[in-house]
Amino acid sequence: MAEPEIKPLTTETWPDFEALVTRTGGLFSGCWCVHFHHGVPDGRGEEEPNRDFKRRLVEAGIAHAALVYVDGEAVAWAEYGAPCELPNLHHRKQYDADLAAAGEAPPDWRITCINVGRGHRKKGYGRLALRGAVDLVARSGGGVVEGYPHDMATRDPAKKMSDSFLYNLTRSSYEDAGFTYVRPKGQQNCVMRMTVAPA
Repeated sequence: MAEPEIKPLTTETWPDFEALVTRTGGLFSGCWCVHFHHGVPDGRGEEEPNRDFKRRLVEAGIAHAALVYVDGEAVAWAEYGAPCELPNLHHRKQYDADLAAAGEAPPDWRITCINVGRGHRKKGYGRLALRGAVDLVARSGGGVVEGYPHDMATRDPAKKMSDSFLYNLTRSSYEDAGFTYVRPKGQQNCVMRMTVAPA
């Protein structure tokens, strides 16, 4: 097995991303990782399928991701982008209020979704995708990067959670990557931040 490789999501790598999403059945009810894009200018058309919306954003340079390749096949990704490219967040009202109360500026970048294809989980590819997104941010000039992982310490230990629902890894995964805990977001997620130097 060759060493995993990171590539950015572009029009050239779109077929690999499309194949990955198709293999997983379209992700969460066929979302194609577009949920956090809702609210972008010239957003999703009323009858536009999620796949077509995502592809249009990739072609326009609005949708970004780090794709993890194993033996030439994309097996995982981390979606990232500027807040204007990913304006839709879970618990947005609370997030905005807490940001204002803390007197903080919005981040330069957000990491909103990290997913690993079935059959490739528990091998570290999600963490590799996170590091890949951070590296691609550095190549794009760096800045403050924010992520919203699941904070497993706040979960009821009696309630098991499937890996397929961990759409943005865990707090410990972000901490291992160098992110710092900022505050809770919702009941089971949190805000993590890291300042990335330009590459």
